[in-house]
Amino acid sequence: MQALDVVGSDVDHHECPRCGAHDRERHLLLYMQTTGLLTDLGGMRILHFAPERRLARLIAARSPVSYVQCDLYPTSPEVRKVDIAAMPFSDESFDLVMANHVLEHVDDDAKAVQEISRVLAKGGWAILQTPYSPVLHKTWCDHGVVDDMARLHAYGQEDHVRLFGRDIVERISSSGLRPETGTHAGLLSGVDHSLAGVNPREPFFLFRKPS
Repeated sequence: MQALDVVGSDVDHHECPRCGAHDRERHLLLYMQTTGLLTDLGGMRILHFAPERRLARLIAARSPVSYVQCDLYPTSPEVRKVDIAAMPFSDESFDLVMANHVLEHVDDDAKAVQEISRVLAKGGWAILQTPYSPVLHKTWCDHGVVDDMARLHAYGQEDHVRLFGRDIVERISSSGLRPETGTHAGLLSGVDHSLAGVNPREPFFLFRKPS
């Protein structure tokens, strides 16, 4: 993963010793704050895949119009069992879809992104954070990589099924979503990444459904 310059979670600064929030969760919160998305949650219908416990509490506290938490393998009663590639929701039924480090686990990411686009209302937002390699020209996925050790060596984690490359924005945009991506330097220039314990190379993979 070092050889491929992968931008993902920082295992050396992963968990907050006080509240337990991991680095990806902290970074996403900072991005949502600076872009105003966190403030706007009160008027939104939100769909949150693999909801982070601490971030989910902050979102619920803003009293959104609706807040659906889901996962393919739920571990708590408030989380619904939902396959991101085959959702049981109506077209245009959400204003914000969040999937923080989810797409690298999904067998058919193209189908998942199509489903996200389908359930998003016009003008709705999608936050689709994922590890990726700026060294790889194309996203790498080989269906011959099937066991844990092979996936660890190929993709960096035993339960990952692909490693996104520099085509990630194009790959997601092919579903009709418009990229509104930003960088740490551009959006969070006043944030000390060492103090916050976040990876300054992780972009904000934000997309919008055209209205």
